[in-house]
Amino acid sequence: MSIWRVLLAIFFPPLSVLDKGCGSIAIVFLLWFCGWVPGVIAALVILNNPNR
Repeated sequence: MSIWRVLLAIFFPPLSVLDKGCGSIAIVFLLWFCGWVPGVIAALVILNNPNR
């Protein structure tokens, strides 16, 4: 996970998980729409997952 991805996850979480699939984008977008903090946490968790 690069520093650019982390910064992107902090400022605009759905854009940081674009290459992770449509489901990840939808989940992060919905959480981000409900509140900034849940979206950032979800994006960082998805980016930190080594299986994806």
